[in-house]
Amino acid sequence: MFANLSAILQAAVDDGAIARNPCRAGSVKPPPPDRRTVVPRPAERVAAVAAALPDHYRALMAVAAGLGLRQGECFGLAVDDVDFLRGVVHVRRQVRIVGSRLSFAPPKTGKTRDVPLPESVALRLAAHLQAWPAVAVTLPWREPAGRPETVRLLFTTRERTALDRTYFNRHIWKPALEAAGVPTTRDNGMHAARHYYASTLLEDGVSIRAVAEYLGHHDPDLTLRVYAHLMPSSEDRARQAVDRALEDTGKRAAVDGVCSPVVAQTTGRDS
Repeated sequence: MFANLSAILQAAVDDGAIARNPCRAGSVKPPPPDRRTVVPRPAERVAAVAAALPDHYRALMAVAAGLGLRQGECFGLAVDDVDFLRGVVHVRRQVRIVGSRLSFAPPKTGKTRDVPLPESVALRLAAHLQAWPAVAVTLPWREPAGRPETVRLLFTTRERTALDRTYFNRHIWKPALEAAGVPTTRDNGMHAARHYYASTLLEDGVSIRAVAEYLGHHDPDLTLRVYAHLMPSSEDRARQAVDRALEDTGKRAAVDGVCSPVVAQTTGRDS
């Protein structure tokens, strides 16, 4: 917030609206950066919260924890965005609140992206669509006065309208946390499922650049700052790499040892 305010005031300086930027005064100290460490939730907790959600919202957890989508992107996911054949999900929009009204908008960074679709998530979405077919919803694009945009959403309210994050968090997500025995703190919001997704990829050795792309981060450095502590240590990975290489070398040596007597007989040399 401080950085955004400083940028606004600096633009005002550049435009000649004010003489100087107060945020850059010597007497003003920027707030310290948030040093909280992301702690991914265990798979058991993710499953418990998913089980506590109402049936027609349960697949939302598969989208958040299995694809890493933000909450608004989950709400804006349309059936046409899911390519079951090629195993990819196109993240094209989010549902956001502008003033007091819902609207469609591009993803947070303004860029669409493609996310690999795991088979387990594809099966969960297919079952969801069989039970609750997609619903055509029309919302303005970007702002209340924007052009109307109609898409067939995977997740809607009982009234067949787009999900409102304020209502969803208060009346659906929070009760699910309570039912699963999870504290209803901000750290346990739906974003925690996205952290679970990132930690799962990193633990399995997916590159930080690929994780940043799938999460929709504009800069891999941001992903590294947030999730670096979740990456396997370089020492462990170095040991494993050498062990694998030596194991392969040992297997080749064993094969050579079996063949060497034949070679020795044909060449007249000691094996």
